[in-house]
Amino acid sequence: MAEEIIEAIERYGLSKRNRKRTLFSRIGVVGCGKEGSLIATTAAFSGMEVVFLEVNEEGIATAYKRIEAKLDKKISNWGLTENEKKVIMGRITGTSNYEDFSGCDFVIEAIRYHDNTGVRRIAQRKEVFKELERVLSVSAIIASNVSTVIVTDLAAELEHTDRCIGLHFLSNVPDSQIIEIVPGLNTSNETFEKVCQFARMINYDYIPVMESSGLVSIRMFLIQLNEACGILMEGISSVEDIDKVLTVGFGHRQGVFRTADQMGIEKIVRLLENLWDEYGSLKYKPSPVILRLFRAKHFGVSTNRGFYTYDEQGNILK
Repeated sequence: MAEEIIEAIERYGLSKRNRKRTLFSRIGVVGCGKEGSLIATTAAFSGMEVVFLEVNEEGIATAYKRIEAKLDKKISNWGLTENEKKVIMGRITGTSNYEDFSGCDFVIEAIRYHDNTGVRRIAQRKEVFKELERVLSVSAIIASNVSTVIVTDLAAELEHTDRCIGLHFLSNVPDSQIIEIVPGLNTSNETFEKVCQFARMINYDYIPVMESSGLVSIRMFLIQLNEACGILMEGISSVEDIDKVLTVGFGHRQGVFRTADQMGIEKIVRLLENLWDEYGSLKYKPSPVILRLFRAKHFGVSTNRGFYTYDEQGNILK
């Protein structure tokens, strides 16, 4: 009787042993608040495995709720099914341990503002970069979701500054699928090209922006907001009608006051002060209208009062 020949079936299949790992198959997000949850949801929706970090179990649970809410909104708009939602949620893992970023080839820092101040935690963000460099491979990219912070400053104390870069997702306007990509002083061309590829993989458009406080989006928005507040102070028009000129007349997705309420008045005050300190131009001094709302703690959607008044679901009350 002939001897039976036994061969491992994995020789003839797509085994993990021979499978080539694709770029950005696993990414990380540090901080899963408003901006971080948008990044995590977008990446998981595009088929990537996502690990997000929060400080404790309560933060992780809250982040999962934010992500589910974003997916539920897609379901209500017929852009997703319940089964697809389950698959996407299965790609997302929450953690409080930096070691769980091991194996990620791209991690984005997106820690939140201090509550009710709009202050970004620069020292803490630098510590995040150091922790990421400790656990990630040398080829992994470390990014920060920046607007007025300079990524070169965040990366200055790292050993491999060439793999650090800035991004800015416009998270305050629904479905605004564009990213500002901000190379630092030492960012390599390879890192920049890879992040451009990441943008394409999540179906976002992108523009390169030189390191600068406010980039393109924030500088243009804040000047427009200050001017709109000036028109409001002069009694020329109302909040609703100024926004209507922008949405109906100029085709904007939403008005400047509505965007300000979503961004948070406390954050807008801090952003304007940062730009005022950086450039010294009067166009960046916060309007008295904005300061009045800030002092009254009418921060916008988060407090149900801002330029508009909102219900608990964030809908404008008529």
